[in-house]
Amino acid sequence: MRLDKFLVECGIGSRSEVKKIIDQREIKVNDIIVTSPKTNINEISDNVTYNDNKLEYKEFRYYILNKKAGYITAVEDPKEKTVMELLPSWVIKKDLAPVGRLDKDTEGLLLLTNDGKLNHKLLAPKSHVNKTYYVELQESISESDLKKLENGVDIGGYTTMPAQVEKIDNFKIYLTIKEGKFHQVKKMLEAVQNKVIYLKRVKFGKLELNSLELGEVKEVKLDEIV
Repeated sequence: MRLDKFLVECGIGSRSEVKKIIDQREIKVNDIIVTSPKTNINEISDNVTYNDNKLEYKEFRYYILNKKAGYITAVEDPKEKTVMELLPSWVIKKDLAPVGRLDKDTEGLLLLTNDGKLNHKLLAPKSHVNKTYYVELQESISESDLKKLENGVDIGGYTTMPAQVEKIDNFKIYLTIKEGKFHQVKKMLEAVQNKVIYLKRVKFGKLELNSLELGEVKEVKLDEIV
């Protein structure tokens, strides 16, 4: 792989930007300063450093974010703050995109990756990836309403698949669904004459928030996802 392509793939900058960095003698390959962007390297075995910081090549990158409320799930938007603004500088943002979406006012686990095939696979309707939400409710929820949620409810021309519901108390539940319809959790609770006042996704497939703080990001491996 050419050195300039390697640096771009590592998120150091655009082709023109990494060329300037190379010209400024800030790149070393196996402890030797390299000044040509055309230099061929072995992206796996060669030791490439930028300002003496080792660069690690990964074709695909996977991060989980504990999303804050107030940010939309998008790569860019002319008016709204996006989840990309929550990512720290060490995250390689090149070609990175969210997997699915969380509403602007929803917090919790959001997976981001540059692996387009995985993104498509996880979002495909037939994949039936479990998504678990912690839900706080405006009204006390009855056992009959819990049973309705478990069996599936009409959310406006669509009946949801059977869900898993764990009651925490009369005003708090964990709700696990397989689909990802627009505003689905909110609409499901509206279908049983209730209202969501706080919503946080805590699990997505095999991934869990655990101790990840609000606004924090963690890199994960593919085998932690599927």
